[in-house]
Amino acid sequence: MDTYNTMMRILSWNVNGIRAVEKRNFLPWFQTESPDILCLQETKARPDQLSAGLCEPRSRTGEAYHAYWASALKAGYSGVAIFSRVKPTSVKPLGIDRFDNEGRVLLAEFQDFTLICAYFPNSQDGGARLPYKLDFCDAMMDLCKGLVKKKRHFVLCGDYNIAHTPIDLARPKENEGNAGYLPEERAWMDSFTAAGHIDSFRHFHPGETGHYSWWSYRAGARQRNVGWRIDYHCVDGAFLDRVKSARIRPEVEGSDHCPVEIELA
Repeated sequence: MDTYNTMMRILSWNVNGIRAVEKRNFLPWFQTESPDILCLQETKARPDQLSAGLCEPRSRTGEAYHAYWASALKAGYSGVAIFSRVKPTSVKPLGIDRFDNEGRVLLAEFQDFTLICAYFPNSQDGGARLPYKLDFCDAMMDLCKGLVKKKRHFVLCGDYNIAHTPIDLARPKENEGNAGYLPEERAWMDSFTAAGHIDSFRHFHPGETGHYSWWSYRAGARQRNVGWRIDYHCVDGAFLDRVKSARIRPEVEGSDHCPVEIELA
């Protein structure tokens, strides 16, 4: 796989503001962790607003990462980034202006697969942005199906802003009408997985409850583990045998989300 001789670790994390999380020991954590690839969502910044440590991230051994950014036109909003030890053959946005203007996607091409770092829209209270959200979801479906048709493997990682099933959030009944658990959002996840795309965490942890990647800042939700699992690594079915593990990292703080991780052989 590219220049790797061992396992490849890919982490994904909605940092809810890269400048904010930098003040909460992000760089020491990153250097200690030293993943092969780190995908970030909700960076809320342009590269020219960032410290040298973020623009030129390094591993614990001093190895430089290749850093790529997609920023929203609106200041302090949305945005994604990819830090990678191996230089991708190409990196580009999605190519759809209404989504690229919000900095929602980066596509990084590696020898064996296409990495998609995506920050899915929030459908917002009352489903105010549900049509936009579902259009984005359909664009992701088309992208993934297109890659498979070209016999390209994919890893679609990021904050999907969707809890798929009742076991993916602590209080499903109370949230049936809330953004992230709307019937239309769950139906799209049904169709996405029915198309042969694999939720890697559920593959390794079928039916397990209490695993969440986002918690409200209110009322000690994280301490009580009243959360939602809305951050994913999904892969095409033919790539599944390369996925050796998938886990959630709730011990990592600094954001209202925690990182999620997969290992590829």
